[in-house]
Amino acid sequence: MDLEARLHTDHADELRLWLRMLTCTQLIERNIRAALREKFDTTLPRFDLMAQLERAPQGLKMNELSRRLMVTGGNITGITDQLVNEGLVERMSVEGDRRAYLVKLTPAGHASFEAMAREHETWITQAFAGLGEKDMTQLHKLLGRVKDSAVAMNLMTDTPA
Repeated sequence: MDLEARLHTDHADELRLWLRMLTCTQLIERNIRAALREKFDTTLPRFDLMAQLERAPQGLKMNELSRRLMVTGGNITGITDQLVNEGLVERMSVEGDRRAYLVKLTPAGHASFEAMAREHETWITQAFAGLGEKDMTQLHKLLGRVKDSAVAMNLMTDTPA
């Protein structure tokens, strides 16, 4: 049963939209996780970490990876250890900071990520196959307005009373 099944006709339209978006996100993510596992024997967190490193060819410090992925340093360390053991990333000391490490994709890591990224794009495209170009443009614009409202709401809650 998905989240929308909890709704009643008397619920606010905003709640109905929120649960529809959340349900879509969860369904797509579940499919992506399964496809990554089946096709590449990997996980979404590993894919996400490699995606961050692909965007930063000079490498990233472990704490920056943790911040970007919004997970604990322990999670990053565990995933990085696995990827180092598989030869997909390398971890190097940071000059002048004995506690920091820089992580970079290896050539094998680049090749592996490129293959996964191509498939990932195909899977995302398939998830939106029911929408035409005009629909996608409109949905993107509408979700941008929702995003703006959410950002404004966050600013209001972060302001000291």
